[in-house]
Amino acid sequence: MNITNIFNSSVGKKFIMAITGMALFLFVVLHMIGNLQVFLGWEELNRYGAFLQGNIELLWPARIGLLVVVLLHIWSAIKLSAENRAARPVGYANYDPTAASYASRTMLMSGLIILAFIIYHLLHFTVQTKAINFTGRDFVKLEDAKGRHDVFAMMILGFQNPLVSAFYIVAMFLLFLHLSHGIQAMFASLGWKSPGYRSLISRFALIGSWAIFLGYISIPIAVLLGYGSGYLNEHGYLKGVLK
Repeated sequence: MNITNIFNSSVGKKFIMAITGMALFLFVVLHMIGNLQVFLGWEELNRYGAFLQGNIELLWPARIGLLVVVLLHIWSAIKLSAENRAARPVGYANYDPTAASYASRTMLMSGLIILAFIIYHLLHFTVQTKAINFTGRDFVKLEDAKGRHDVFAMMILGFQNPLVSAFYIVAMFLLFLHLSHGIQAMFASLGWKSPGYRSLISRFALIGSWAIFLGYISIPIAVLLGYGSGYLNEHGYLKGVLK
């Protein structure tokens, strides 16, 4: 299959969506592992953040590559959805929505909402836009005792707002729905979902999606329950004093 066929045929678009989906799944897992270092304390998380920011020659190519992957994934999803609608312009006479899972029927919708969340997340913790963090603080100016960007304090302050944490939790639930079907579709599009492994792949998709959901939401929930407040108080953040 040449490049033209890959971008023009339905099979090619499914292949693109599967490959980009696999790349995004791996990123989601690695990103979660990095974020969960918040439970190791401020020293470990801030060291990790400093390592990423200190390797710009690796960070920016990775960001650009990830952006390309996201755009290709969205493009292929929209194109395939449009083709599916065009193939059946008249609704089924006896349409039964229970024949397909809720996750599979809402893939495009959940994907677009997740995209909106990603944009907010980037503005919140990467670009660190003060206007949308709802704390009144400039996250860029947060520094720990070693002069590094205080990623730990930023995450704790960011998730102490119940509305922000609720938004993150809802977005992660939509990601769970998206992945629970998307992982299975990925294997099928790549021709790896043989009858002998179908049950195993379905189980992997469900367990993997739950693990990612619980891993991500554990952070805002822990913060809402008081995790990290002692650190903020000790360093003067709760009094509006930067140390």
